[in-house]
Amino acid sequence: MITNILRDKPTRLFIILSGIFVANALIAEIIGVKIFSLEATLGFNPVNMKILGETYNFNMTAGVLLWPVVFLMTDIINEYYGVKGVRFLSYLAAGLILFAFVIFFWAIHLSPAAFFVTMKVNSGVPDMDKAYQQILGQGSLIIVGSLIAFLLGQLVDVFAFHRIKKVTGEKKIWLRATGSTLISQLIDSFVVLFVAFYLGPLLYNPDNNPVWPMSQVLAVCIVNYIYKFTVAIVLTPVIYWVHGIIERYLGHETAGEMKRTAMNR
Repeated sequence: MITNILRDKPTRLFIILSGIFVANALIAEIIGVKIFSLEATLGFNPVNMKILGETYNFNMTAGVLLWPVVFLMTDIINEYYGVKGVRFLSYLAAGLILFAFVIFFWAIHLSPAAFFVTMKVNSGVPDMDKAYQQILGQGSLIIVGSLIAFLLGQLVDVFAFHRIKKVTGEKKIWLRATGSTLISQLIDSFVVLFVAFYLGPLLYNPDNNPVWPMSQVLAVCIVNYIYKFTVAIVLTPVIYWVHGIIERYLGHETAGEMKRTAMNR
């Protein structure tokens, strides 16, 4: 039975795309705890952009390196498996991300072995257990904000993709794929910062000021979106390349039928 399922090319393709989608979403959440300088990484001087009266550079979470892959997979899955396919994987990915953080929370609270705490002292880590907690123990507000932004961004991406495709038909793959990504990434960029650093702290304690003022939330959102916008444009040729691989793998007749069916799902 399993062998027959795996011999079915559309089913096998869905499993492959699903694995790439879920793996990248989960890894992006885990590595997102690191903030890196894009300019320093590329060997450039800080850009020192003036936004809303403040100076900002491209200091972003490491997770932004993988989110473009997630949204690329969203558009590919949307093309061949429709809205239901993307929604299923979005809910599955969100559930697995939440499950992963629950396991991290449980692992963090295990009592460390004595030698584990000091095993990396000579490498510049005086307390391995605290380092472990800081790396895997992301703040609850960041997790909540990230999950809300992920799900909302996915739903917006699906809606925009299908609206554009209904207007353009099978033509202009770049417009529906890149266009829907640009719209959904704008929402994703703002929601995660707004929930984690502005709305969340206010709801927890209305008497305190938010972690970030609204001007900073908007400014950092703009910086992140500029990066995501640029990457989405750069990845446009990759969309055609992936489409070409899938068309050859499935055959044009099967691929065409799947795309027609996906529009009604």
